[in-house]
Amino acid sequence: MAAALLLRSRGASVDGMAPLLIACLLVPSPVSAQAATAPEQPAQLTTKRLFDLADAARDRGDYALARQLYEALAVNEQGELRREALFRTAMMLADNQQEYARAALLLRQILDEAPGAARVRVELARMQAMTGNLRAAERELRAAQATGLPPAVEQMVRFYAQALNARRPLGVSFQIAVAPDSNINRATRSGTLETIIGDFVLDDDARKTSGIGLTLQGQAFARTGIGAHADLLVRLSGGGDLYRSSQFDDYQLALQVGPQYSIGAGRLDLAATASHRWFGRNPYSMLIGVNADYQMPVSKSAQLRVTGSAGRLDNRVNDLQTGAQYSLRTRLDAALDARTGVGGSLLASRANARDPGYATASGGVDGYAFRELGATTLVLEVNYLHLEADRRLALYPRRRVDDRLGARISSTFRGLRIGRFAPLLRIGYEKNMSRVTIYDYDRLSGEIGVTGAF
Repeated sequence: MAAALLLRSRGASVDGMAPLLIACLLVPSPVSAQAATAPEQPAQLTTKRLFDLADAARDRGDYALARQLYEALAVNEQGELRREALFRTAMMLADNQQEYARAALLLRQILDEAPGAARVRVELARMQAMTGNLRAAERELRAAQATGLPPAVEQMVRFYAQALNARRPLGVSFQIAVAPDSNINRATRSGTLETIIGDFVLDDDARKTSGIGLTLQGQAFARTGIGAHADLLVRLSGGGDLYRSSQFDDYQLALQVGPQYSIGAGRLDLAATASHRWFGRNPYSMLIGVNADYQMPVSKSAQLRVTGSAGRLDNRVNDLQTGAQYSLRTRLDAALDARTGVGGSLLASRANARDPGYATASGGVDGYAFRELGATTLVLEVNYLHLEADRRLALYPRRRVDDRLGARISSTFRGLRIGRFAPLLRIGYEKNMSRVTIYDYDRLSGEIGVTGAF
């Protein structure tokens, strides 16, 4: 028999019946002949009727009741009906209560079950944008377009892609992980250093050292409109690795301030930057400079990004390394389907220094691929960098020439999330091959921590 919850047609409060609604939803309730002949006829609550009650509660501003009813449907229904209840809850949280992070979690749950739900992915992109995760928002839009969209949804995607600057004015994010590392100081394993006057014995602190640290990353931003197609963005970010032995602590704090412009389907970000790095809890370097970043779609599912920077690095430990720095990176990101994406970039950089032996030119390439497997996201990253110094340092017999290779695989397990956070696991390997012994090293590292579940 259909779900039966008996409500008196007079004198009964739907608000007060919420716990009973949840308890009795879709539970068969045989009705006796006496009940059938009662003077007051009961009203039967079907699934459609329960959706209508939830929508009505939402529309009159009773969000607590609406959410109880939606959650009851999500718990007791399966398939499309369950996902519809999650979707309506998410839309209420976002559009009526401005709780974008909670809405994003529910939308991600739906996509873990049904990755081809284009409308849901588009709405997740909107939630990501509203929480300040612009790159994640753009990635979701590319994934949505890679699936092939109905005309109505395609129009919505174009609207969101052009309006991503209308984002949340304030935001904070962070990530924390325990990080075992085979080489926390990126140092050589060799016990001696070859020089023009003979081999020097290296101190233990200058050699490869393993340890377990705490990796922290976070950022806070504020945004305000300064024109019809422009915002002013202020971003404070920081991160680092902390160890029991503080002499190996390595962390950095950076401030960026500048305008963001919408130019057709693209966006141009300009910023003045200042960053300070500490090593061993002592000041290590200070960088003052400017950044420019332009991104534009090159197809429905691919995006091109060009980033350039220039600045002056003041090395507080070795003044001979102080000088101007420049870099240029070109990146292409593409979605192959709703679950899979790839990307890669080319990098060129130049670091001047007072001593030409520390001045370097470098170029490299990197790439990544990700795949969503249900509630788990796997990401594989690889990179290569070639670096050459202008001249030989006086102490070393050869000019520095490095080739560095790296690879990392990471997984986010949203099925094990706690609140808004999900477990994160990363394993990486890095090897730098150099003509100068002091720069020759290898490193195996890992991270076990938490990150945003959406």
